[in-house]
Amino acid sequence: MPDGWPDLLMGRVGEAVAPGVHRVLVDRLWPRGVSKAAAPWDTWLKDVAPSTALRTWYAHDPARWGEFAERYRQELTDEGHRAAVVQLRAIWRRHPVMLVTATRNIDGSQVPVLQAFLQDS
Repeated sequence: MPDGWPDLLMGRVGEAVAPGVHRVLVDRLWPRGVSKAAAPWDTWLKDVAPSTALRTWYAHDPARWGEFAERYRQELTDEGHRAAVVQLRAIWRRHPVMLVTATRNIDGSQVPVLQAFLQDS
């Protein structure tokens, strides 16, 4: 994590957060059962999420986790993700951020990969 930057947390849709934490939905698809008017996050950055092709290939198969993480890290540097990564870093520089997902198994999702990518770069 860059020196002096706020916290970068992981969480699920609807999870409570401390005041001042900016919640960023990092899923490509809008979560089922959540109305746009009542969205429990501050920003939706679907372009920072894994591509549809990668998400479909991975299918949350634990045997594919390592390769998924490697492919997703590569995607985060491509043209299609670059602007969203820059936007996410700008938000994070000003506020503590919670990377939010609707996935039940956060540790098997893109969120820890994205968190590590942001903290390492």
